[in-house]
Amino acid sequence: MVRRKRAILDCFGSASLSHHRPAVVAWWSAAFAGFGHMLLDMHIKGNVLFLFEIIINFNSKLNLAMVYSFVGDYEHATNVLNTQWVLIYIPFYFYCIWDSYRTATKLNLLYTLVKNQPVEMDVLDLRSIETCFLDKRLPWAASIWSLLLPGLGQLYTRRLIPAISLLAWSVAIYVNCHELQSIQLFIIDHAEFNESIQLLDAEWFLFIPSLIWGSAYDAYSKTSESNRLFEEELSTYLRREWGANRSRLNI
Repeated sequence: MVRRKRAILDCFGSASLSHHRPAVVAWWSAAFAGFGHMLLDMHIKGNVLFLFEIIINFNSKLNLAMVYSFVGDYEHATNVLNTQWVLIYIPFYFYCIWDSYRTATKLNLLYTLVKNQPVEMDVLDLRSIETCFLDKRLPWAASIWSLLLPGLGQLYTRRLIPAISLLAWSVAIYVNCHELQSIQLFIIDHAEFNESIQLLDAEWFLFIPSLIWGSAYDAYSKTSESNRLFEEELSTYLRREWGANRSRLNI
């Protein structure tokens, strides 16, 4: 019995132990709390942190204060902040960065224990509710789909849990920031640019850049990781079959 599994595949997708750069993981946690953990395939913890990031950020009016700061209105930026929620946000924010960095470091240590062992795993999970299989996909395609709508790249790589969660967060944020209404007003109704901009809710809009680019990075890196896993599993299979001197291979 294998003590530490290298990878697993089921109807919800695949996950594997691999090397992560702790600084990159921490940076994505700084960009949006929860993203760093999602990069480590810790989706429950990542989504909980994601939820608390939005709740605390919204109640502290931090994004709104940033908007006022960008236009040089520092007095309004100071007055709009809710200091009680800001004091909650500070330890929460730094905990997300610290915990994602620490976890990435620990997972790297686990990866060093299993990186030389052969990859033996199911490559097809066939069920009545969903079919999932290990194959090679295009990382750039996954990234582009996530740029268009966060979660689509994860759906392309058949990672259902992050796909559903990112799509849900995308819908919630896009609807609340009124970005699509602003685009429709500008393109279809031929409104003035300033008029369409005024329709935006800047407080919600500031969540979008981190959501889009974080989703695109996750889709690209995880697709590349899945491709490497496919190659290693196929290599293990071929060595086992040829090593046994079998004349017939069932690939």
